[in-house]
Order: sequence, then structure tokens, then C-alpha cells
Amino acid sequence: MIPLAEAVDDYLAMRRALGYQLTEHGRVLPQFAAFLAERGESLITTALALEFATQPAQASVVWWHQRLAIVRGFARYLQAFDARHEVPPVNLLPATFRRAVPYLFSEAEIEALLAAARSMRPPLRAASCEAVIGLLAVSGMRVSEACGLDRSDVELTEGRLTVRHAKNGRSREIPLHPSTVTALDRYVRARDELCPHPRDPAAFFLSGGGGRPSRQMVGHWFDQLRRATGLDLETLGRRARLHDIRHAFVLRTLVGWYREGSDIEAQLPLLSTVLGHVHPADTFWYFEGAPELLALACERLERTWEESSTDEPANAQARMPLSGERSRRRRPRQMRRGKGRR
Repeated sequence: MIPLAEAVDDYLAMRRALGYQLTEHGRVLPQFAAFLAERGESLITTALALEFATQPAQASVVWWHQRLAIVRGFARYLQAFDARHEVPPVNLLPATFRRAVPYLFSEAEIEALLAAARSMRPPLRAASCEAVIGLLAVSGMRVSEACGLDRSDVELTEGRLTVRHAKNGRSREIPLHPSTVTALDRYVRARDELCPHPRDPAAFFLSGGGGRPSRQMVGHWFDQLRRATGLDLETLGRRARLHDIRHAFVLRTLVGWYREGSDIEAQLPLLSTVLGHVHPADTFWYFEGAPELLALACERLERTWEESSTDEPANAQARMPLSGERSRRRRPRQMRRGKGRR
């Protein structure tokens, strides 16, 4: 029997080779293997999986559900080699998932965040923070994708950048507006002047110390900006998240298309591609998270109904021939059929 710690490594390597990142799996499964080792167990049972999944006791049911789902996949993998492993039932620890309601930043609030970033210290951190927040606001990228950009991924002369390590292991290209190209070129010149010898020469964005910033580091920067601009929990009554900048980009894009009278259904696949969504349904969710979008969609629907109800009588009359015309069109067919029978 393969030791569970080795089996975890083999399982993760196999699935990652298929394109899955499995960040959370990489944390939970080694913990599960250590949990079983502490109890002297080498086989997975439903009772042990449930005991592990429901830790810590004060966590939410959703978190327990996610932990058990990770263990279930691993148990199913092991059962193919040893039928003595038990796979926990799917209906064990059911949970209802609810998306967090996004805070939709206004353009003025984005400008305030950028202004606050320029006052940070040291200057390299200020330049990087402003550039990262600005890029997120105009591209809809995920924070981790921006942090993972290499210098070779950002082609300013071509007006595009390439995301190579997306959420689902897929790569995609994102076109850049000329104003975005200008802003990023300004950042590149400031970055190279402030840090000519970075600790990570490949990284496009640099931290204050010259290394590649992590998602957690950018989140810490954003916390400072949020407090500086009054977009904190005490002022808003809710938490504005860094990820909500992505939602604000989608909202501005869709609202712009609605007001221009664009064909939203035809444009949505393009937006899904830019956002890195595998399924268009993930993009449709943004309509639920933005009341302004729902209002515009209802307005367009009502306008379509009014236009169709106005045009329908005239169109119906134009489509319906007179009885004499109808009889004249039928007569030749009847004559031909009769002739054919004779």
C-alpha cells in the first residue's frame, strides 16, 4: 500500500497535469494525510473524513462542505487502487453557496484609490500599486493574474498582454486601450529607474523591495487605500473587496453596451473571453449582482415588447393575403394535382 502522503503527491501531480491548479487541495490534502497518520489509520473511512472535514468547529458549513468534497475526490482516486477505501456520500454535509454581493466602485472612487496609491511609500510601491489597481480597473483581470505577469507577457507596442497562468490553467490575450498602454509605459520607465536591478527580473510588477508582489501583498496595499479613501467597513457599512474592482469593470462595460444599443447576447462571449470565464453562465451572474444592469435589461425588454406590439398588426396584415389571392394561388396546385392523377 502506498503511504498516504505519497498518494497525495501523486494525486495532485496527476490532476495538475490535466490543467487544474488545486491550490486549496494542496493545503487540505496534506493536512488530511497528517490527520490520518496521527490516528494510525491508513484507510479512509466516511467517519474519519467527516471528522476531519468538520474542523474547526466554529467554521461555516460551506467550509466543511468544501473540505469534504476535496477529501471525497481523493478517496475516489484511492478506491481505484484499493477498494477498502470508503468514498463519503455526496449528500453528506450539504451546503448552499451564496455569492458575495459585490461593491460596485464608481469611477470617482477608482480615481480616489489611484490618487491615494500615489502617496504611498516607498516610491516603487506607490508606482506599482497605482499601476496594478489601474490595470485591474480597465481590464477586469484577477489580482493573481496581474501579479503573475512577466515582462514578456506585456507587449505595449502591440497593445496587448497575455495571461498565462489563469484560474483554470488557460491562457488568454487581453487587448489594451491606447490610454492604458500610455499608463503602463509610464510605469515601466518609473519602475526601471527606481529599481534597475530587481530581485525578480522577470516580474512586470514589483513590490517595494524589488520582488514580485503576491496577491496577499496587493490586498494589504488595497486595505491601506481603502482606509485612506473612506471606503472601509465603518463608512460604507459593508466591506469593499479588491476583487470588486473586477465587478465594477464588468458593470461599466455592460452598461455602456446597453446605452449604445449593442447586441448584448452577441457581445457576451467576447466579454467572457476577456474575463477568462470558461462558461458564459459565469458572466451572466453579473446581471444579478448589479441592479442598474437589471433595470436597463427590463427597460430594453419593455421597449422591445412595445415595438413588437406596435408592428404586429401591420405586419400581420401585410403577411395575410386576401381571400381571392389565396384562392388564386391554390387553384394552379389543384389543377396540377388533378392533371397528375389523370
